[in-house]
Amino acid sequence: MFSASLVLTRTKRTASLLSARAQHLRTALVGRSLATKARTHPFHALAPFEHIDETPVIGTRFPQPTQLSTLLRLSNSDDVLKDLARLASHRGVLFFHEQNISAEQLRELAKRLGELAGKPATSTLHIYPNDYSDTVKSKNSLPQDVMDISSEGGASRTGFSETARASDGWHSDTSFEPVPSDYAILKLHTLPPIGGDTLWASGYEAYDKLSPAYRKFLEGLTALLDAKGVREELAKSKDNAFHGPRGSPENIGAALKAIHPVIRSHPVTRFKTLFVNKFYTTRILELTEDESNDVLAYLARHVSENHDLQVRFRWGKDDVAIWDNRCTMHTATMDYAGLRQGDRVASIGERPYFDPKSRSRRERPEIRAWQEII
Repeated sequence: MFSASLVLTRTKRTASLLSARAQHLRTALVGRSLATKARTHPFHALAPFEHIDETPVIGTRFPQPTQLSTLLRLSNSDDVLKDLARLASHRGVLFFHEQNISAEQLRELAKRLGELAGKPATSTLHIYPNDYSDTVKSKNSLPQDVMDISSEGGASRTGFSETARASDGWHSDTSFEPVPSDYAILKLHTLPPIGGDTLWASGYEAYDKLSPAYRKFLEGLTALLDAKGVREELAKSKDNAFHGPRGSPENIGAALKAIHPVIRSHPVTRFKTLFVNKFYTTRILELTEDESNDVLAYLARHVSENHDLQVRFRWGKDDVAIWDNRCTMHTATMDYAGLRQGDRVASIGERPYFDPKSRSRRERPEIRAWQEII
């Protein structure tokens, strides 16, 4: 007969072995799950980095401790940055908190995002036409292709304004250039106590929310985009305009005008996107002036009044946003009184085009399936 103590000892040993096997099985299953997620993740190189979609259609946030400066130096940096560019093209804008990244590293990041996403070899970084004075550049010690975004010396934030609508500020960076921006990066290092949020709107969703008949009407139309305000600033300023090339051999001269398709095809996602904006688009060329004004006014309201295609970001010190100008519009919120300042870099992409074979984002159901996996 077995003693009670012997039975108890064997029972404990068996339980211990079963527990160890269960733990081993759990570890193996977790490992397989992570490996499966990495393989099935649409941006597999980003699978190790936590990221959260801010809305169903636009905006993805990377919580701490993801540091962009670290991503630049990873052994698989090209894979990670290529997927980062692809994610920005799909989600429109990416947000990163408390970033320890220099202006030179912002330049490197912008260049590599564009290059890894397949932009032309002739495209580099944009130089803003009225941001190239020796006085300005010597004052802030920034490279010529890093723009100083600052409220210093700007218009008063209080009292009467000739333009009372905040929605008039919606724009895509450098869309007045023949070859406009693909990706842009902004780091804000100085913030007012409150206010100064930025809003982004999805050009994909703006297109998708239009009726099929209205989409068909817009496809194939072209529009004039004109930086009239920049020319007027240069006329009043003592600074000399920078006539180029501004990031592309085609971006030269003082005209600061370009003709682009109203509906544009995105070269990375192959989606159709609305490519007009309130700030720079002045005329649809195939329509009469009255018709053009009516259509542009409707499209401006379509973007500004549909909050379900927008995302709003409240900045923290040293936060960074990366966005794709080809499929988004954005606007700052001028509701603050203190200094708001940071560094912005805009990569130049390709000349906009419309491909009738490109598709609506909503026609790609696998996009929503990928979001469920993530």
